[in-house]
Amino acid sequence: MAMTPEPSAVIEAIPSWDKPFRVGGHSFESRLILGTGKYDSFEIMRDSIEASGTQCVTIAVRREKLHDSSGRNILDYLDTDRLTLLPNTAGCYDAQTAVRCAKMGREILRGLENPGADWVKLEVLGDSRSLLPDPIETLRATELLVADGFKVLCYTSDDPIIARRLKDAGATSVMPAGSPIGSGLGVINRNSLLIILDDLKRDDPDYPVIIDAGVGTASDVAVAMELGFDAVLLNSAVARAADPLVMSWAMNYGVKSGRMAFHGGRIPRSRYASASSPEVGVISKRSVDS
Repeated sequence: MAMTPEPSAVIEAIPSWDKPFRVGGHSFESRLILGTGKYDSFEIMRDSIEASGTQCVTIAVRREKLHDSSGRNILDYLDTDRLTLLPNTAGCYDAQTAVRCAKMGREILRGLENPGADWVKLEVLGDSRSLLPDPIETLRATELLVADGFKVLCYTSDDPIIARRLKDAGATSVMPAGSPIGSGLGVINRNSLLIILDDLKRDDPDYPVIIDAGVGTASDVAVAMELGFDAVLLNSAVARAADPLVMSWAMNYGVKSGRMAFHGGRIPRSRYASASSPEVGVISKRSVDS
């Protein structure tokens, strides 16, 4: 059986060179957002959320089963005093349905007095096979929800043009996919994602841009953070892992190490080698012969 890392081994405090992750009026120490679906049991979900260090979890209002086969409620396994819940419109294929689900989520969270009541993670899918977003319906839903007072976090593709349109429509955060939902392919189109980052942050460096979907393992999370994304949202990579609890710890480490690497600044890539040791005082054949 795999060994679970000790909690004391994980860096908990925000380093002096960093700042909290802020999005939609909320402030978090953790830059990892975790989904609550696909787990084999509520107990595994609860323990994985705890191990991940996240302070924000998503709940798919349309697709999530709030009760399991035994009648247990998923909300009983979420520490709603510590966690901010993010309603998710996953499973919606048109703007009208997505708006209706967002309003359902708002009412549920208002009843819980949870601070996430007036925000939503918006997903409007184009088809059930690729699970890629429908850009037209997503933009329409964003406009409707923003007009209704929602703070909208938009799942989108890695298309820089639609990303800009969503921000201009009032999206609180744009969330491009690293790769298709549940694919585990990781961050596969870095160039387009970097264009999105550069464009959306040009006039507002603090505008939150979050990688959403496609993560397969902790190195994918680290890569996303090293590129400069503000946070990563994932679900399947933990819920469907061979050991979700251990993978949650890995994601906890991955998001923190990637954030540190981004601030540390990688060296430039070079076609040729560059010696790490100084050349001054190097022993030469002449010095040996003499």
